This record gives sequence, structure tokens and C-alpha cells, in this order.
Amino acid sequence: MTPAEPLIRWDWIASHVDEFVQRGLQHVELTVIAVAVGFLIAFALSLLVLRYRPLEGPVTSITGTLYTIPSLALFALLVPYTGLGVLTAEIGLVSYTLLILMRNIVGGIRGVSPDIREAAIGMGYTRRQLLWGIELPLALAVIVAGVRIATVTTIGLVTVTALIGQGGFGALILSGMLTFFSTEIIAGAVLSVSLAIVADALLVLLQRRLTPWAAAG
Repeated sequence: MTPAEPLIRWDWIASHVDEFVQRGLQHVELTVIAVAVGFLIAFALSLLVLRYRPLEGPVTSITGTLYTIPSLALFALLVPYTGLGVLTAEIGLVSYTLLILMRNIVGGIRGVSPDIREAAIGMGYTRRQLLWGIELPLALAVIVAGVRIATVTTIGLVTVTALIGQGGFGALILSGMLTFFSTEIIAGAVLSVSLAIVADALLVLLQRRLTPWAAAG
């Protein structure tokens, strides 16, 4: 009678540290690109919505629809056109960040007190100066909170891209499931969760550094 294989084989983990580092770098790269590109697009859409209110409904509807499409279905729709690769992964990942980021950017800017706006306009601020010098700094805490949510969400979604040849730590989970190797599954899951926790903690520190008045309040 052969002994049952342990749930975690520590010798295997010790011998695959290099692979963990490689997968981790890929996971971080996919996440950073998705959140950065998503932020730029969401920022542009937010300015458009703030300038032309009638566009808010259609833009929100489109980004909301993209957010509700199941990730596997979205990747399956993209593969025939963009292939199995980083482009397909990033199109899907960016799509899921837009609604989250846009809501926080628009909400943060609209949350600035009208009295502050009126005072700035009375001092001669132009529309551009008002946005960059008053509204964005005051909305920064809300905007960074959106970036935190988008980042943690994206880290989770990156694991799904393992099905199209990407995935970072998700590749470990997929490989472990295909071979029924629990150690690899657990390693991939724990590393993914750990990355999300570390990323969120770093963004909290960044938020406090950028908005010390909010922390003091």
C-alpha cells in the first residue's frame, strides 16, 4: 500500500522558486499594463462625460456591458481576431477596468464642493486650471481608491488568462489542475492572493502619501 501524497510538497516548491519569480513578473506586467492603459482610457472618457453630460448614459452603458461579460466568454470572442497572446489578454483585462475607474474619476471630481469651484473661478482660474489645480487634487483619494479596486480585480482576472497562454500565477493553477497536483494549485492560488494583498497595501501607502490631508481628517 503506497502512502498518500502530501497536500503540499515543500521540496517541489523549493526547486521551483525561479519559476515563481518568472510567473510573478508576468503577472505584475499584465496587471500594470492593463490598469495603466485602462486608467488613460477611463480618464479621457471621464473628461468627455464631465464636459458633455448627454454622453454619460451611452458611455456608462458600454463600459458596464464590457464589465458584465464573463471573462472566459470575452477571451473566446477575441481569440479568433487577436490570437492567443498578450494582446488578447490585455484587451480583456483593460475592458474590465474601465467602469470601475471611470465611476471613481467622475464621482471624485463631481464630489468637489461647488463653493470651492466658485472661489477658484472668482480668483480667475480657467477651466483647465480648475481641473488640474483644484478638482483633481481634491478628488485624488477617490480616484486612487478606484485604482485599488481595479488593480486587485485585475490581479484576479490575470489568472484566467492562463487559458490563452498567459496567466502569471494562474498558469500554475491551470497546470496543477490538469495534472491533479495540489501543490502547484495551492502555490499559484496563495501567490496570486499574496500579490493582490501587497499591491493593495502599496496603493494605500501611495494614497496616504498623495493625500495627507485625507489621512489627517
